Amino acid sequence: MFKIVLITGISGSGKSVALRLLEDAGYTCVDNLPVRFLHEFIASTRESKLERVAVAIDVRSPGELAELPDVITGLRAMGTAFRVIFLDANDHTLKQRYSESRRRHPLTDRLQQGGKSPSLQECIDTERELLAPLREQEHVIDTSDLTPGQLRAWVRDLVQADRAPVVLTFESFAYKRGVPGDADLVFDVRCLPNPHYDSTLRPMTGRDAPVAEWLAQFGSVETMIEDIAGFIRRWLPLYMQDTRNYLTVAVGCTGGKHRSVYVIEQLAQRFADHSPLLVRHRNQPPPDLP
Repeated sequence: MFKIVLITGISGSGKSVALRLLEDAGYTCVDNLPVRFLHEFIASTRESKLERVAVAIDVRSPGELAELPDVITGLRAMGTAFRVIFLDANDHTLKQRYSESRRRHPLTDRLQQGGKSPSLQECIDTERELLAPLREQEHVIDTSDLTPGQLRAWVRDLVQADRAPVVLTFESFAYKRGVPGDADLVFDVRCLPNPHYDSTLRPMTGRDAPVAEWLAQFGSVETMIEDIAGFIRRWLPLYMQDTRNYLTVAVGCTGGKHRSVYVIEQLAQRFADHSPLLVRHRNQPPPDLP
């Protein structure tokens, strides 16, 4: 089956990492393809009988980016299996990455006026404004506190997900690191009993049996899980009617290690019959890639 993945998003958010993962997975990859060539490129890949293709398009395509949402809509109307992944990160993370890499923002020269170069913040703000229409209608991954390994794992899981009315994603996170920007629904479980204060359980995670057994003994934990599950069951059909393709449910605790992880795992069990279903733990080590 012919599949095409479009990687886009904010400069410095990890698009190169995602594209390399897809290349390693057997995709034919093209970086910085001008928007006007997208139709022609897809047609040529079909003729060449390539089954998996990945394209990166971002703010480096001057004057054409505003046309991209309409181009994507047109391709989908023609029956193209088109999955778009929008990578984002908060301003602090982006500035830190630019500082470490010592690279210039791609908008630096285009925004230069009177011989004066714009600040990095001005470039980021302009880029967000240019990409806003695309971000609002596609799947977003906030890479702010993700390791490259985590990002590779998340992209791999996403592109392998079969097409369905809604890709349902359950994601745990740590409030001390901020609410992830890719979350659609956010639930706070910091009010639940905390295994962190048990020295035996502290090194473990919510995926370990001793932690799960400890949390399962509290009625409040079960009630919280059932309340969240009930909310999702009630409103998921309406989200599906809203023609959206993705719904990310984020559950947070203080450190993103015990309670939120356990609750996410329990929710995943309750919605195991939904396909495709993705499970992410933002503050846990990534799984080993095959």
